[in-house]
Amino acid sequence: MAGSTAKPGTIGFIGLGSMGSAVVRSLMGAGYEVVGWNRDPAKAERVEADGMVRAASPREVAERAEIVFSMVTDGKAVEAIVTGGDGVAAGIRSGGLFADMSTIAPAKSAELAALIAERGAEMLDAPVSGSVETLEQGNLAVMVGGSQEAFDRLEPVLLDIGPKVTRIGEQSLALQAKLAINLALVVQVIGFCEGVALAERGGVDREVAVNAMLRSVVASPVLGYRGPFILEGRMPEDAWADVDLQQKDLMLALDLGRTSGVPLPVTAAANEMLNAARGLGIGDKDFVVTFEAYRKLAGMAD
Repeated sequence: MAGSTAKPGTIGFIGLGSMGSAVVRSLMGAGYEVVGWNRDPAKAERVEADGMVRAASPREVAERAEIVFSMVTDGKAVEAIVTGGDGVAAGIRSGGLFADMSTIAPAKSAELAALIAERGAEMLDAPVSGSVETLEQGNLAVMVGGSQEAFDRLEPVLLDIGPKVTRIGEQSLALQAKLAINLALVVQVIGFCEGVALAERGGVDREVAVNAMLRSVVASPVLGYRGPFILEGRMPEDAWADVDLQQKDLMLALDLGRTSGVPLPVTAAANEMLNAARGLGIGDKDFVVTFEAYRKLAGMAD
């Protein structure tokens, strides 16, 4: 998936969790030199062993790269890597691009973008839709908020990560779209869990119920790869998106709905099921584990 213009000499990447590491490996596989940093050095060392150059700080990443990406947990984490003497803002080049792929509040992204602009550079929001498996299959979707000129420079690199790259509009608008997508995704998966729990409680074998739903009109890409997780022994050891992470996104959506005057009652109900999963001590599991919360509430626990 090569872009239409010459590739930049070095790409910077900050945040080397499971998804960030997978993106870095895709970039290196496409021929880029990548210099990266992670708060936990052990995660950086694993990607370094695959050919990434490890930096000592976010500032060093920004100093060494024409385009810098980040993918970290939340708004506080993005702020931590951008600000301060060792932050991206202190090291980014005039004319450089900083593309944050994290899912954070649009207002926080806009605030940090103003700080980057003071350095003569531009920050874009570039959240992704998909998982590590989606990326490995070559189906990752990336949404971008930023100027058309910056998008045109960034697009060739993004096309080497995933084939579905869309400019949503100006800075922070991609995050607005990402929250809307995640809202719909979580609601759909939790609704699926609810339906299977209802069928199983009535006497339908769980595997039969799952297969029937995945062959029905409610089937979708996300249910196709996440639905089978609720079968015994299928839950992934490393959560693609755990309960805590997805609840963070729902809380961002609910706050956005509150400030913009958009009612989100179905999102609020889905959020309560994530609360139930956390209360049961399973918040570190992939969020499809809310199925177990339904089973316990229905008196179906083993």
